[in-house]
Amino acid sequence: MPAPPPILALTQGDPAGIGPEILLEVLADPPADLRLLLVAETTALESSAESLDTAPDWQDLVLAGPPTRADLSDQPLAVYDPVAESRVIHLGHSGPADAKGALACLDAAFELTRAGVADALVTAPVSKESIARHVAPDFLGHTDYLAARCGLERYGTDYLMAFLAPELQVALLTTHLPLAEAVARLDSPSIVDALVCLDRHAGGRIAVAGLNPHAGEGGLLGREDDEIVAPAIAEGRARGLDVHGPFPADSLFARARGGEFDWVLALYHDQGLIPVKTLAFGSATNWTLGLPILRTSVDHGTAFELAGKGKADANPMLSVLETTRRLIAGELPRTESPSL
Repeated sequence: MPAPPPILALTQGDPAGIGPEILLEVLADPPADLRLLLVAETTALESSAESLDTAPDWQDLVLAGPPTRADLSDQPLAVYDPVAESRVIHLGHSGPADAKGALACLDAAFELTRAGVADALVTAPVSKESIARHVAPDFLGHTDYLAARCGLERYGTDYLMAFLAPELQVALLTTHLPLAEAVARLDSPSIVDALVCLDRHAGGRIAVAGLNPHAGEGGLLGREDDEIVAPAIAEGRARGLDVHGPFPADSLFARARGGEFDWVLALYHDQGLIPVKTLAFGSATNWTLGLPILRTSVDHGTAFELAGKGKADANPMLSVLETTRRLIAGELPRTESPSL
């Protein structure tokens, strides 16, 4: 007898953004090989439904309280509202109640996933600024917040932000830091730790991007690659890791896309995400490596400017759901050579 489809807990994101609208579009044509639990405010779904020409019938899917796994075995599509408060949502403008609702839904979905009710947590985009301003001043994003909830303290050692695209997989040595601070923090032990973390949770052939143009050109264009990055790679290889570099970043991502490497470790946020989003914006999946639960997310933001206009695109979320299903099935990503 085949195993039942996995259960994914989907969060609403910021209710003033496009997250609730995307969830409704997914409900209108859900993947047949998944069971979906939408953790969202019913008020947010009602508000977003008004902008759709045809909204799915979702009201009968609302659960009276937190579900058990058995509940979702009989109900492959369900909605759970951990807030259960009626209010007016001003689409496109996130306020205190929106930040509170976004975080409440994230917390509830996280706890359900950690308890085994869901097999994975899939997050819609939140406004870091709104949550930090109105609810949690130290909030820097899903990745660090969920890691802290899991008791993980050291980014790059305990957990990593990674992005999966059909032809390119990238992990980030640092995430949401000013560029000057990211460069100032660069050291060999941090790179070694990140390589070990990436190898432990994903494996494969890893290439490290150089920091400077031409990976420093033998010191002519900067000493960091020779003095910091290269020794870290040597240490990684001494530990048995299949790691190579540092390579000039301007050509490395094309090499990885061509199938030469499974992963690129980028040394700062935009170095890794510019190629990912140029190549696969809307089809890439944000995957947090190292958490005791599986957590994935779309690669776009709240798009407040589109909220309430019926223009939100659910295809990025559908792509994430398929990638998440594959990760649950143990299909670790390996770069596929593109058809040219």
